[in-house]
Amino acid sequence: MEARIDYRTAAPLALKAMLGLEEYVRGSELEPALLELVRTRASQLNRCGYCLDMHTKDARAGGETEQRLYALSAWRETPFYSPRERAALAWTEALTLISQDPVSDELYAEVRAEFGEKELVDLTMAIVAINGWNRLAVGMRTVPGSYRRRDG
Repeated sequence: MEARIDYRTAAPLALKAMLGLEEYVRGSELEPALLELVRTRASQLNRCGYCLDMHTKDARAGGETEQRLYALSAWRETPFYSPRERAALAWTEALTLISQDPVSDELYAEVRAEFGEKELVDLTMAIVAINGWNRLAVGMRTVPGSYRRRDG
């Protein structure tokens, strides 16, 4: 696989805007481990190899287990995730695949039972962000495997 465009250098102001959204999400009160599960699940759905590489590395560095990462695509069939994580994963799938089905009132009620208003907006912004990153990486063919974690 060969990269098409390095969007970082081709459009630095676009990158700055995306990083601003990412900074907001990282500054939210949502648990870092929850955010990595959401990022990884959206990246699975979007078939983004670069982001899967990045977020599984980040999740493992944050203490996530291999078992939970391996089972993430089948999260509904496993006992490994908390009710809060399940709600976040369901919301992630619904928003990532929004063109396939409307977001139901039942799902909204399920998610609201686990997340306050601001938390739900923050979770939604995290999903918006990862879907944007996925589209950049997939569209521009960012090469998977090149991500290196920076400590800090």
